[in-house]
Amino acid sequence: MSELLLEIGTEEIPSDYLENGLKGLRLLAESYLKDNRIEMEGGLHTYGTPRRLVLIGKAIASKQEDMIQEITGPPKKAAFDEEGNPTKAAFGFAKKQGVSVDELQLLETPKGEYLYIKRKMPGRLTIDILSEMLPELIANIPWPKSMRWGSEEFSFVRPIHWVLALFNGKIIPFEVAGVKSGNKTRGHRFMTPQIMEIDDFKDYLRKMKESSVIIDQKDREEEVEKAVITVAKMVSGIPVRDPELLSTVANMVEFPSAICGGFDKAFLNLPDPILIASMKEHQRYFSIRDQEGHLMPNFVAVNNTIARDESIVRKGHERVLQARLADANFFFKEDRKSRLEDRLEDLKTVIYQAELGSSFEKVQRFTKLAEYLAEHIAPEKINDIRLTAKLCKCDLVTEMVMEFPSLQGIIGKEYARLDGYPEDICLAISDHYLPVQAESKLPESYIGSIVGIADRLDTIVGFFTLGLEPDGTADPYALRRQALAIIRIVRDKKIAISFQDLINKSASIMHETISFDLKEVADKVINFIKDRFKNLLLSEGITQDFIEAIISIDFNFLHQVEKKIKGLRRFRDISKDFEMLAIAFKRIINIGKGFKETYRVNPDLFEHNSEEGLWKKFQLVKDEAKKEIDRENYFEALNVMSRLSKPVDEFFSEVMVMAEDRRVRENRLGILKELNIFFLQVADFSKFSI
Repeated sequence: MSELLLEIGTEEIPSDYLENGLKGLRLLAESYLKDNRIEMEGGLHTYGTPRRLVLIGKAIASKQEDMIQEITGPPKKAAFDEEGNPTKAAFGFAKKQGVSVDELQLLETPKGEYLYIKRKMPGRLTIDILSEMLPELIANIPWPKSMRWGSEEFSFVRPIHWVLALFNGKIIPFEVAGVKSGNKTRGHRFMTPQIMEIDDFKDYLRKMKESSVIIDQKDREEEVEKAVITVAKMVSGIPVRDPELLSTVANMVEFPSAICGGFDKAFLNLPDPILIASMKEHQRYFSIRDQEGHLMPNFVAVNNTIARDESIVRKGHERVLQARLADANFFFKEDRKSRLEDRLEDLKTVIYQAELGSSFEKVQRFTKLAEYLAEHIAPEKINDIRLTAKLCKCDLVTEMVMEFPSLQGIIGKEYARLDGYPEDICLAISDHYLPVQAESKLPESYIGSIVGIADRLDTIVGFFTLGLEPDGTADPYALRRQALAIIRIVRDKKIAISFQDLINKSASIMHETISFDLKEVADKVINFIKDRFKNLLLSEGITQDFIEAIISIDFNFLHQVEKKIKGLRRFRDISKDFEMLAIAFKRIINIGKGFKETYRVNPDLFEHNSEEGLWKKFQLVKDEAKKEIDRENYFEALNVMSRLSKPVDEFFSEVMVMAEDRRVRENRLGILKELNIFFLQVADFSKFSI
């Protein structure tokens, strides 16, 4: 097995491009090697800095696997005459394949017998395949934006300056973007810019370290974090924890060096989120808090080189930040000339979506939906929910949010505090945006949770109304994420609301201003949310059969669905009657298929003891099971239901359901129909493959 080392040297790649670019490089390389039948025992790994993309393969086969190729020729009837002698077609096929006619074989196919030959194709050397493959691989790395430079037609994220390509220490010869591959690389642009020859990966790692380049992103993150913490201690401070900023900064440098600076204490009058955003988003600086958690008039900047004169570098950072904070202070003062609530009318000038109207109209819609939710689950909070819905989008038209879009909701919370609103309203304003991502933090506030559900459902229903639902992998309006957020909030806050009723209400509110098929849209939305919930449960380890057994009959109250799944799984794990009950239910379902009518059961028409026995047992069991179902004790309900397994089995053993006498037949179908409805109160056992 051999070692692959590829390094693409470039001009500075944007920090937010690097992670996905490296992922794309690895996945493409894995696909190309697999398609070319090149074995990889150790897998592939990628590393990267702003100036280089690195691909490493530790155990790669030195040649392709051999391939057995089956080549089909003419049909038998064309290859042989009536006496069985080879024809010109057979001789021609043999000659083309470089074999004698005697070596040809017959292959049976759906279309008849054909001549064919098996041929062993020896595998090519991996280095030769890499020489052809790597230019295409490099060209196909996915980037948000690419560019061309000079006279090159080739496009890439940034201009390529060198390519290091070695396979088992030998140069892989190729050319890309006018640059020939070789065994040379370069060190840190400013600290050690010399050109170096590389023998292998071990030699590469050693020389990178000597040349002030940390190629592993995780190692750089650790170095950045250590450096930031160390210099913050110089002012007795603690850096504000920010994993996103840490990752961004680590992808902006090859060798991090931190420096601590300060700013005018007067800026501490600004709300903390404004100060932090000004330092982070424009300058990529880390904010610092004191031991009591208050922001200090200090920051940490991370440079890509060790400063010769720290005082000069520090002054440069301070000068730039002073201008940024002055701008933020100006925006803040302008914003405070109006109360947050007074900005509601300004939302009429903000287009939410051309056909769905302005942000003001959206607020009116989801406020009605939030009120509907509150009436059903928190009537005592309806006034607070109405006020939160009214205020939660007002910060969209502030100078501060227009400058820092990431602060939407956060600025609303801060300005509401300054306007004197109760703290639970202020918290709910920012909380209604949570969760921001699929796995991120959920809202703390119950009020914010309800407003957030209403806002998201209005978005989903609105885009479904316009026929803009997700298609395949495309989801330009992030509707899947919105649906998942609703599900997560409902589960976390144990909100007992009918999804069907809530979606119908949202659609009816939308229908007041937009014409569409109410039932069609509502059905699409409920199925869309149901699919998201199924995927979530699958990711949590619930198997498909359990999910379908419950969701196929019940997806209205989410907490009930989860309790039913939990009860059904426990029943399967503990009870010996699970399989018997499932088999009995399946028989009931299968025989009752195709009979939609509801037949009234008349005990006077019973002809066998098993009919009477099943019916009497059912009367005793159903009331007891119903009590457990009403208490949402589904495990206990299933235990009660399992008492019917034996009577059902005896019924099918002794009774011909499809009797000739119509009245008797319909009476027996009526029993099965009643049992079917009874079992479906908890689960559809036909979804289990037993």
